[in-house]
Amino acid sequence: MRIPSSLGLTAELACLIQLWPIATHVLPRTQGVNYTPVPPPGLDLTSLGRVALTGNFDAISIYTYQQQTEDAFSTNGTQSLITRLPNGDFANAANADGYIKTMCPFVMQNGTLAGIIVGGNFTSLGGVQAQAVAMYDPSSAKVTPLTGLNGTANALLCDRDSNTVYVGGQFKGSNSTNAIIWVGDSGWANLPFEGFNGPVNSIIKGSNGTVIFGGSFTGIGNKTAPAKKDQQVINVSSANLTSGGTSTTAGFNNESNIVCKTSGKDGAGNTWLLQDNTPGFWRADMNFGYEPSLLRIWNTHHQGRGTKTFRFTAIPLNGIMNFTFTDPETGKDAYCDARCPLSSNPSIPYQDFRFFNTVGMSAFRIDISDWYGQGGGLNGIELFQNGVLLACLRLLPQLIVTDVFAYAENDLNEPSCANIDFPSKASVTGPWTVTPSGKSYSRYLSADLSGGDTNSQDVSVVFQPDIKQQGNYSVTIYTPGCLEDKSCDRRGKVNVTGNYATSTAQGSPLQIEIYQTNNYDKYDEIYRGPVDVSNGDFRPSVTLTPLLSQRDNVMLVAQRVQFSLIGNATSTLNGLYEFDPNSQTPDTDFSNSTMDQAGADLDRGALITSMAILGNATYVAGNFSDKSAGFENIFAIGSGNSTPLPNGGLNAQVSSMLVYEDLLFLGGNFTNTMNGSVPGLNNVAAFNTTSQAWKALGAGVNGAVNTVVSLIVNVTTNTPELCISFNGFFNRIEASGSDKAVSVDGFGVWVPSRQNWLQNLHLQSQAITGQLSTMTNITGGTPLLAGTLSTEDISASDAVALTSDPLRIQGLNIGIQPQPAGPVTRKRAVSNQNVSGVVTGLFETDNNLNVTVLGGHFTATASNGSTIENLAFINNAGNSAETITGLTSGLDSDSAFLALATINNLLYAGGTVTGRVNDADVNGLVVYDLSQGAYSYPQPPVLGGSDVAVNAITKRPNKAQVFVGGHFDTAGSLGCPSVCVFENGAWNQPGIGIGGSVAAFMWQGNNKLLAGGNLTVMNNATSLANYDTARTTWTALNGVSGSVPGPVTALTQASSDSSHFWVAGKASNNSAFLMRYDGSNFQTVGDVLGNKTTIRGLSVLALDKERRNANNLVSSGMTLLVTGELDLPNFGNASAALFNGTTFSPFILSTSGNGPGSLSQLFSEKQVSFKDAGGPMAVGFVVLISLACALGAIFLLVVAGILIERYRRKHDGYTPAPTTYFDKTSNMGRIPPEHLFGRLGQSRHPPML
Repeated sequence: MRIPSSLGLTAELACLIQLWPIATHVLPRTQGVNYTPVPPPGLDLTSLGRVALTGNFDAISIYTYQQQTEDAFSTNGTQSLITRLPNGDFANAANADGYIKTMCPFVMQNGTLAGIIVGGNFTSLGGVQAQAVAMYDPSSAKVTPLTGLNGTANALLCDRDSNTVYVGGQFKGSNSTNAIIWVGDSGWANLPFEGFNGPVNSIIKGSNGTVIFGGSFTGIGNKTAPAKKDQQVINVSSANLTSGGTSTTAGFNNESNIVCKTSGKDGAGNTWLLQDNTPGFWRADMNFGYEPSLLRIWNTHHQGRGTKTFRFTAIPLNGIMNFTFTDPETGKDAYCDARCPLSSNPSIPYQDFRFFNTVGMSAFRIDISDWYGQGGGLNGIELFQNGVLLACLRLLPQLIVTDVFAYAENDLNEPSCANIDFPSKASVTGPWTVTPSGKSYSRYLSADLSGGDTNSQDVSVVFQPDIKQQGNYSVTIYTPGCLEDKSCDRRGKVNVTGNYATSTAQGSPLQIEIYQTNNYDKYDEIYRGPVDVSNGDFRPSVTLTPLLSQRDNVMLVAQRVQFSLIGNATSTLNGLYEFDPNSQTPDTDFSNSTMDQAGADLDRGALITSMAILGNATYVAGNFSDKSAGFENIFAIGSGNSTPLPNGGLNAQVSSMLVYEDLLFLGGNFTNTMNGSVPGLNNVAAFNTTSQAWKALGAGVNGAVNTVVSLIVNVTTNTPELCISFNGFFNRIEASGSDKAVSVDGFGVWVPSRQNWLQNLHLQSQAITGQLSTMTNITGGTPLLAGTLSTEDISASDAVALTSDPLRIQGLNIGIQPQPAGPVTRKRAVSNQNVSGVVTGLFETDNNLNVTVLGGHFTATASNGSTIENLAFINNAGNSAETITGLTSGLDSDSAFLALATINNLLYAGGTVTGRVNDADVNGLVVYDLSQGAYSYPQPPVLGGSDVAVNAITKRPNKAQVFVGGHFDTAGSLGCPSVCVFENGAWNQPGIGIGGSVAAFMWQGNNKLLAGGNLTVMNNATSLANYDTARTTWTALNGVSGSVPGPVTALTQASSDSSHFWVAGKASNNSAFLMRYDGSNFQTVGDVLGNKTTIRGLSVLALDKERRNANNLVSSGMTLLVTGELDLPNFGNASAALFNGTTFSPFILSTSGNGPGSLSQLFSEKQVSFKDAGGPMAVGFVVLISLACALGAIFLLVVAGILIERYRRKHDGYTPAPTTYFDKTSNMGRIPPEHLFGRLGQSRHPPML
């Protein structure tokens, strides 16, 4: 072959190894990830007293780093590389489209870290196409694909001493199967023994420098020659046929004349000819890829014509193939490439040309360069694969292949003209359609299940291969990538069920679940074992059906299955093999190795899943037994011998093993030791290698464990500890001692320092859910995890305290568990949202009480251990310890509290509340005496109407009146729709004309109440209405019509007098709106929130310092807190955000189960104090302030004058005044009085000018 084929693994990897030093500079890489801290929000909550948040969540965080999200952990078979943030949360570093099964740090001999080698069954990592193995740079988050393997990598060993990475798994690469090495700067290289005949699951380096492989293999090497070669015909009959230089003679000018023709007859309709004395070509383009092993050609002899020489070109790489053949004249073997000869002897029916290289192709071309007689031509062509005949042409070139395929699209299976008794075929049921191959291997079938029909009996593809040789086979199923057909968001899981031999057909069929979420083409091994030949009584089959109970709108794909003959064991290997890297040839005398001999001593069919070295011993775990030695599933090898562990090991498979100090932590599906002497080992266990004793981890878990992975967890706030995670198919940590059983989702964390499960500690611990598959340490860096996690700062349910100095969240630790929302009739009016979790709360501190009240639809645990339903009281009064209580019996358990208010220690609690209290029915509202800890007697007369719900309760300022709003028609016998007032033990109707459903109240002064909801005033629809207590009248708020696009569900003041306020709700198109009223007009924040947004609460909060970017919506010293289920632009889901008038900033993130959580509201001990009133000052105040300023200025001027005069006198000198008085009477005689006053009475004349 002159040019290697891109579809041939051997040629492809040979080329890659040669070009790797150059390719590393041009391979695509991802961009780095910077863990960027978020500027603190600068909240000042000190004036509010105690502050709390309520909602529906089980884990919650303050948004601290940009990489934090509310994203759920993946359940669609995809995983990620995960790193730990400085605050203890975890964030994805690079996403894969499949499982990540193994990692190791590739440290070179000079001590530099080349990167983290990552292995699994993915086809892309970090957005870069990477099959099975890639290298990740933790400093820049760049991903470099290590192209060349096809399959799954299960195990890695990075060996610094030799700059080598050992890779094991289920794959093909270069000339190796299931084991290969990556060498420093060179690339892929074959091991001397070229792999194994079965998968590798674990690789470790022995203390003596050897490399130990563990898996389920029985021999080394990658080849098993079929007893019957070249048995599957490649289907050329469905190919697109073209030619050049073709004869114009009728009957001889059709390219299809030579397809499916094996008789060798010449003549019209049977022969394809070229024009006289003209070279030409014949080409076939298939809709699938293949690797032919044999070409069979029938030459024409029509009128002395015929082909003398030809060449075969593989497409798309345009490589000229090399052949070996038997010269019909001499009977000797010969070689050819560009000028392969054909005989003109009519007695030779056809000639076979065997491909020298196994090369992948999807089309081929035969060029005729010389001819006999007047021109060239052919009578037939067939192509074969080993084990499978793919198609016959009557050219009759025939191609032959090693592996047996069965395609979902029958046009790609063996042609009918091949005259095969049991040809490969597929039976299809359901809405399957043909999808173009694009960049995939072949065309495939797709089934759109958007109608929700996932019945496995209605949608299926049954593959039936043409098996001609009985033996051991590896069966793989191929899945096309989802990027090509743009179906990634719709792909799901499928069930694959196999009947491979008469023994499995008579028993239970073998079943496995396969994810189809891969970005690029992949294959999964679904079976390894005996397969019977096809006959009239039995045919091996593989059935693909949709997995039940998955979401609607799923897209399934089906392409092909492959049966590869692997043969029987050729040696005494049994799952263990020790390799000496210093040896150029493998030692086939396995008795020379203690490790190999230990495997050989196990009962045949051993499965090794995990190995570890601790001290002087190598521990081997898996699914095996040694009946003669009396142990099962785990043993140790030390001092040249195999040693059973105490009690005979474990009684079922060990799937994963982790070394921690002198302990081995193990996970699997065992329940005890082999002899049953250590109870509590339910799927998890610890083995102390020092004391040689087994230890139970509590009472274990109730399902199988797949992986055991260490991680660092904030067991208490900001206190990280190394913990052990167990991951698998379980949903409960079993009860043990005083610890009750805990529900989990396949993820449990054992805390070695506490000798207990994290879920049992009831601390302010970090909340972590998901699954981990592996981890690796990075020298000088944060450990890198792999899996899928969802994490928040603390594990807390539905209600938390919030402090600002420092800003943090604290759980209440009362064992809250949200209850499922009730039926439709229990939905909250107006917002039409199901109610679950804690909806509302308040602090009551009057009359020496100190009670926190929480209301909603939940259960909690009282101090006496009893169960509280829907309304909880946390009493902190006095010096006694905190006590938690609830309501006494009487209310229905499906009640939900939506609104709370207190007056004189009486709690008015409303919602969708029903039951009997004090021998009287209640509906919508109940009154509870907090000082007495009992229901008030008597209760208010019952509210009436259809779907009664109380959504808002408020006390009138300076009055003993309680306003109740919601969805009701009557109060007792009083007609009192939507809003009613309770005072002095009786209901009163506050005016007339109000109707609809009230969602929120807000007082604007002492005498004016604002109501929001889906309202009517005098039968006119509105979302906001004012009630004047002096006039007892309702009026629709001016400017609402045409401005507010839907019912109002949340209200809060925006100024101290509440003349300015914020409103939120849902518009008629189901989008969320948020608006500010400035006293005359509504100002909207714009259509910036996502369609999934539901706003449940609004609060204006103070900042610790004023912002520079003040605006008309939010004053410089304040910010608006928006709570609910928010879809923020350029971010995603958040439970609370802060709005500064221009942008939303995520503030609180929460999760509930495996999805986003929500916050209902913030409540505080005191009301917010506005730093900026937000409105014009009254004229009287302006005059008074002006007068005060003027008087102050005058005073300052007088004082200044006095000071200046004193200074002048001091500067000019000062003479004291006389202190003696002269005699005033002595001068009285000198001027008689009449001389002074005598003329006063005389007339006066004007002065003369």
